[in-house]
Amino acid sequence: MSQDRTLRRLIRRETHSSRALPSIICACILMLVFLWLALEAVLWILSDQPLLASPAQMFQWLIGLPAATLPAGMAAAGAGLGILGLVLLGAALGKGRKARRSVAGRRAAVVVDDDVIAAAVSSTARLAASLAPGQVTTTIGGRSVRVQARPTSGVPLDRQAITTAVDDELAALALDRRVSSSIRILDQGAVGQ
Repeated sequence: MSQDRTLRRLIRRETHSSRALPSIICACILMLVFLWLALEAVLWILSDQPLLASPAQMFQWLIGLPAATLPAGMAAAGAGLGILGLVLLGAALGKGRKARRSVAGRRAAVVVDDDVIAAAVSSTARLAASLAPGQVTTTIGGRSVRVQARPTSGVPLDRQAITTAVDDELAALALDRRVSSSIRILDQGAVGQ
């Protein structure tokens, strides 16, 4: 296996969440249900006492279920099973991406948490605007970096200087996925900062 392929696998493993736990839980539940049904069938064939209900009793219960249950109860049970199915489908098909990104590295797989990137971008924007540490916040989305700057009262901020500094910082980080930056300067300033 080449080193590039190995690094890509390592990065993918660190930036995406595993679906092993939900898969194991669902498989265990289904296995227990099917083992119980198989045991009931074997006990029924041997004409022994069932654990809970024989296959004939379960079949009769299923046939009589619509007549014995209120329509609202059947609808609620169907809606509950539908929601459970949608949750399981969402867990299986969801993107499963962690709040981490890969940074370009020649010899090693480098994965950085989004909070670290946000702190670096905030620091760069704060230094470009000559602001105090609490006046700049950064949030990182899937493909966007949003910087919010709160100016000192009476001192205007240069949006272009902040944008240039943030874009230069993002380019220097060389993230694996391209992100776009947006700068928002609040109307209310910080007093005495």
